[in-house]
Amino acid sequence: MLFTIGILVFVAGILFSIFWHELGHFIPAKRFGVKVPQFMVGFGPTMWSRTRGETEYGIKWLPFGGYVRMIGMFPPRADGTVRASSTGRIGLLIEEARQQSQADVLSEEDEKRTFYRLPVHRKLIVMLGGPVMNLILATILFAVVLVGFGTSALTPTVSAVTPCVPTASNPTGECGSDGTPSPAAAAGLQPGDTVTAINGLPISSWSELLDEVKSLPAGPATITITRGGVTQQVTANIVVASRPVYDADGNATGQYSEQGFLGMAPSVVMQRQSFAAVPAQMWDLSVRTGQAMLSIPSKFVGVVKAAFSSEKRDPNGPVGIVGVTRIGGEVAADHSEPASWRIASMLSMLASLNLFLFLFNLLPILPLDGGHVVGALWEGIRRQWAKLRNRPDPGPVDVARALPLAYGVAVVLISMSALLLYADIVKPISLKG
Repeated sequence: MLFTIGILVFVAGILFSIFWHELGHFIPAKRFGVKVPQFMVGFGPTMWSRTRGETEYGIKWLPFGGYVRMIGMFPPRADGTVRASSTGRIGLLIEEARQQSQADVLSEEDEKRTFYRLPVHRKLIVMLGGPVMNLILATILFAVVLVGFGTSALTPTVSAVTPCVPTASNPTGECGSDGTPSPAAAAGLQPGDTVTAINGLPISSWSELLDEVKSLPAGPATITITRGGVTQQVTANIVVASRPVYDADGNATGQYSEQGFLGMAPSVVMQRQSFAAVPAQMWDLSVRTGQAMLSIPSKFVGVVKAAFSSEKRDPNGPVGIVGVTRIGGEVAADHSEPASWRIASMLSMLASLNLFLFLFNLLPILPLDGGHVVGALWEGIRRQWAKLRNRPDPGPVDVARALPLAYGVAVVLISMSALLLYADIVKPISLKG
C-alpha cells in the first residue's frame, strides 16, 4: 500500500515540477503581452483541458514534459512571407514550422503580440523563466530537507556490538566455535551507550572515535561512556586487525591495513543544518550532476546492454521517470526507516530532479530552452554590432533555421527516453540491489 502511495505522491511531485517550470515561461510571456494559446503539462493525447480567456490549460497522458505554446516563436522569412520556397525536405520542414508558428496570428493585433517581436532581454526572461523556476523549487526543497529534517550523521552512540573479532574467513565478526570476543563485547559495551572519551581524550563525533581507535596499539584502553544518563568507565583490550581501507566518500578501496579494532557500530541520526548549508549542497550536487550528464553517452551503453542481456544494470547509471518513480515507491515502503527519513528522502529526490531540469534545460541546443537563449543572445550581439557600425537593424534571429538540428536532438532524446522506459520495466534499478 505504501509503495503505491509513494508512487502516486512522486508522480504528483513530477507533474507539479513540470507545471512549475512551464509557469516560469507563461507568466512573463503574458506579462509582456505575448499571446499564449496553450499551457499543457505532458505530451500526447489530452487527458483534461479547460479554456480560460485565450488560453487552453490541460494535462496530457504522457508526463514526460510540458509546453507553453506562444504565437510567433519563429519570425517570417526575410521577405515577409511564411510560405515554402524550397522543395528540399529540410527546407520544407523549416517552412512548415514557420507556418505553424504563424497559424495563430489571426489579426494585426495578434501580430503585435508574437514572441519574435519581443526585445532581446524579454526573450531571455521568458526562456530562462522555466529553468529558473526549477532552480527556485530545488532551493526550497533542499532548504526544507536540510533545515527542517537534517542530514544523516554518524554518532559515537553504540547501535550494535560486533560479537567477535573479524577475520579473513569471518569478515562479519560472527562468533564461531573458535571466535575471539571483540574488545567492545568483552568490555560489556551495549547498544545505547555513548562513547565520550578514550584514554581521557574527549570524543564528540564518530569520525573522532574511529580515528582514535585506529591509531591505538594492541592492549588495554579506558573507554568513558554514558549509559542511562550515568557516566562510567570500562576497559577494552584493543586488538590490531587487518581492516578494509575506505576513501573519502566511504567506498571500499579494496586495500587492507593493520588498525586498532574495538568492535562497535555507530548510530545514525538526522542533524539539522543551517541555511548556509543549502548553497553548498546545491553547488556540490550541481557539479556532480554536470559530470553525470557528460558521462550519459558512455553510461547509456551499459543501460542498453543490461536491458537486452543478462548483465546486471549499473545502479549509478541513467534512470528514467518510471524508474525514479519506482524508487520513490520503495522509499515510501521502506519500514526499516522512520517516516521522517522517508519523507526527507523523497523530497531530496524531487529537489535533485528539479536541479537536473534546471541544468539540462540550459544546454545550448534546440528544442531545449538553452537553444532559444542562445538565439536571443546572438540576436542581441548582432544588433549591437550593427548599431556600432551604423548598419540597419538586422532584425530577429531566424531560430527556425536550426530546426533540423532540433529535430535530430528530439529524436535522440525520445529514443533515449524509450530505451530507459524499457530498461526501467524489464531491468529496474532497486534500492534493495
